[in-house]
Amino acid sequence: MSSVAAASPYLQIQNVVKDFGGGAVAVDNVSIDIAKGEIFALLGSSGCGKTTLLRMLAGFETPTSGRIVLNGQDLGGMAPHVRPINMMFQSYALFPHLSVWDNIAFGLRREGLPKDAIAARVEAMLKLVQLSKFAKRKPHQLSGGQQQRVALARSLAKKPQLLLLDEPLGALDKKLREETQIELVNIIEEVGVTCVMVTHDQEEAMTMASRIAVMSEGRFLQVGAPAEIYETPANRFVADFIGNVNLMDGALTCDNPDHVIIDSADCRHYVGHGITGTEGMAVTVALRPEKIHLTRSKPEDPFNTACGVIQDLAYFGSFTVYRIKLSSGAMLKVSVSNVQRHRDDELSWGDEVWAHWSRNAHVVLTH
Repeated sequence: MSSVAAASPYLQIQNVVKDFGGGAVAVDNVSIDIAKGEIFALLGSSGCGKTTLLRMLAGFETPTSGRIVLNGQDLGGMAPHVRPINMMFQSYALFPHLSVWDNIAFGLRREGLPKDAIAARVEAMLKLVQLSKFAKRKPHQLSGGQQQRVALARSLAKKPQLLLLDEPLGALDKKLREETQIELVNIIEEVGVTCVMVTHDQEEAMTMASRIAVMSEGRFLQVGAPAEIYETPANRFVADFIGNVNLMDGALTCDNPDHVIIDSADCRHYVGHGITGTEGMAVTVALRPEKIHLTRSKPEDPFNTACGVIQDLAYFGSFTVYRIKLSSGAMLKVSVSNVQRHRDDELSWGDEVWAHWSRNAHVVLTH
């Protein structure tokens, strides 16, 4: 995925509010600048406001207050069909009675383009999504992934300034969805269109987007690159929402500029970064399962070590997930890569093990 160079904002969402009345504030004073050529994901669970925000960009909903500016043009009061924006829906909304070729040509014909210009554009789109040989087929004669590419080709045919994707891969099965994610990103980047997508699927957002906004209750809780959000979540909600995480509550016992020490029920944490806090304050340590090592013998380092018993394990082929019951009764989830076909010392149910991790493996959350 290519990184988007720092540039003046192409899409500006400025203090946008959508209040449906009766206390139902779907989008609550949201602001973000999106660069030209960026793939930006709105990520959150159902009812967080992400789809309402997308519909305001498309013009299907009107903001209660705030402005949306695209390429220097204020979109306020502009009807959906006039906006230089195209939206691709989860259902694809293909015309079942039209061929692939005619589905892609539909919007161009409505604009009254000359026949030769339409033909050239449709052929270019078919080539882009690698469906030239399927041009005469009807949508029902295509696989789900092929239908998705037809919908994308139709959305891009009119050369929109902004492409909106609403749960673009939600109708596909898991394996096809994973294959199509990369395909879709490559097509969008080749065209160079700016894209805002809505998804509840964190893997989809992490794979496809250059930046992600995690939404909850109409607000952005954190905006950043996928690695930034995963490795340094801003708060407990983001840490818990993105990927798997162990959250351990504790108290701050030492606060230095370059490290902190936190006492929790099952271990003492030495974390290799400072926070702005006071001794004794309640904090939460966030630790990803794949950053934990398991051994039968006790590590020498007194920090970042916890002893427990394997309560459960699940083999996923490339990795195994262990659930370790610690002395406090808390469960620690550990993910171990299966780099060898057979280990000499296989860990199993009921085994006592030591979990340990590096001093830079975890982060401290203060809220």
